[in-house]
Amino acid sequence: MFRRHRRLVTALTATLLATACTAGGGGSPADSGPKAEAPQTIEVWHGWSAPHEVKAFDDAVAGFRRLHPNITVKLVKGQDDTKILNAVRGGNPPDVVSSFSTNNVGQFCSSGALQDLTPFLQKDNVDLGIFPQAVQTYTQYKGARCTLPLLADDYALYTNKALMKGEQPPKTISELTALAKKLTVRNPDGSIKVAGFLPSDTYYEHVPEHIAPSFGVTWLNAQGRANFASDPGFTKYLRWQKSLLDWYGYDNVKKFVHSMGQEFEASNPFEKGKVAMAVDGEWRVKFLQQEAPKVQYATTPVPVNDDRQTTYGGGFVTGTVIGIPRGARHPQASWEFVKYMTTNTDALVTFANGLGNVPSTIPALSSPKLTLPPQFQTFLDVFKNPNSTTIPSTVNGGDFIVKFQSFVQDQWEPGKVSDLHQGLTKLDTQVDNALKLAGG
Repeated sequence: MFRRHRRLVTALTATLLATACTAGGGGSPADSGPKAEAPQTIEVWHGWSAPHEVKAFDDAVAGFRRLHPNITVKLVKGQDDTKILNAVRGGNPPDVVSSFSTNNVGQFCSSGALQDLTPFLQKDNVDLGIFPQAVQTYTQYKGARCTLPLLADDYALYTNKALMKGEQPPKTISELTALAKKLTVRNPDGSIKVAGFLPSDTYYEHVPEHIAPSFGVTWLNAQGRANFASDPGFTKYLRWQKSLLDWYGYDNVKKFVHSMGQEFEASNPFEKGKVAMAVDGEWRVKFLQQEAPKVQYATTPVPVNDDRQTTYGGGFVTGTVIGIPRGARHPQASWEFVKYMTTNTDALVTFANGLGNVPSTIPALSSPKLTLPPQFQTFLDVFKNPNSTTIPSTVNGGDFIVKFQSFVQDQWEPGKVSDLHQGLTKLDTQVDNALKLAGG
């Protein structure tokens, strides 16, 4: 598994609030516990579980083991946020943890489940400028930087060259819409045989997180409140989406989606030539290399709304994060591990080559040791583009994304919303109430 699917991430607020009341400790963690030079064993939990993933992580860790022979690193695979938080709450956490969900960083930091790394960063004069701004944003919450990035994901437009029939990849939403209609092939009964581009939220990675930024949306306002009704970008996004969806026919899209293969298997419709254009993550490059090597395709940045053409080249950025749990028994050695894995170019490139993910520092992007296919260059460029964005951290994680996606999928797409502004206003209230309940 090259990346995790991030659809409808569930909040862990109750667990995290309980966590905030446990596993204390005084003094600066950067100076506590055994010295990093002392012989010791640290336990590192991560979420990767497939054999090639585990090997890729172990290969990246090998350099740390050579550099710090006094530190024995015990790697524990297949761990998720719930297991991590239960361990912290129980007062017996590992020394280092990684999480697949940047949506939970706000919860990790505000609850104290993961330690603020600022004292460690300052002590070692680590320059945060090696990380793009979007990455700096999703690894902290209200000034508490309790995580650092460990590889990244971003999104681009994949185009099947055979199905494109000589057409150039679109750069604007109007171009995307025209091509989607031109390249779609229907069966005699009007159902979809080949889709030019499916605008539905139910199509894999075509979720609001990845498409709405093309319309310049701001998820939360300056006061940290939901911005759906006030930001015209959301209305533009939703009306465009519904218009193209209605052109296909909602029932036709549902039928096509239900006939699709699994996203992370060789039956994926883009790999099978059933979809001409699709927004997807960088991991699809390696999937295509292994599962559909005969498919000729290109990658380009996700098209932007026509009034935002100067921002073309950016995209949505997210990724894996790594941190030190509260109560970790070897914080200094843990920091050496976290620092190495997140700032050492060779470690990041080794890991990126193994997983097919984006190395998460700017220096690593230009490493000659990167051995990924030419189509991967788009994702390297999107990652460092100043127009790339991410979603803001909140005290209840990605709850506002979950609620918006549910509104789109369950109400907007089926045509159950008669007054869009009224529907978005109601959604704002629901999001704000949930934030208030969680302490935000």
